[in-house]
Amino acid sequence: MTRRTALPTVEDVQLAIRELAATTGKPPTVLALAGRFGLANTTFRHHFPDIAADITHQRAASRPASAEPAINRFDQLKAGNDKLRRDNHELAEHLDLAVANIQRLTLENHRLRQQLETATQVIRIAPQHRPR
Repeated sequence: MTRRTALPTVEDVQLAIRELAATTGKPPTVLALAGRFGLANTTFRHHFPDIAADITHQRAASRPASAEPAINRFDQLKAGNDKLRRDNHELAEHLDLAVANIQRLTLENHRLRQQLETATQVIRIAPQHRPR
């Protein structure tokens, strides 16, 4: 089961953006900002959509349009591997949440069935074991 991380305030996020921009000299990525608060990228984008959109626009504007850096095969593979690792981590978190929800629903279903049987006065008949 995953732990719940407290969401930062908008002021905390703005402060982190300024700090990251000061250290790198360019607008931070949404992934770096989310990681700073221990959040998944999608969680950060879900709770702070305006900030995520602003960061994306700032990074697009600061990137030179014609100067496309040459990426060699190793860098492509490394970037692909890093993306797969992030996706795998995120999917593992989703799987943990799904397992926890299934467990909770199973227990809740059992409790509700017991309440229903009690309310409708269902009498359980124990199975008879016959000796061989």
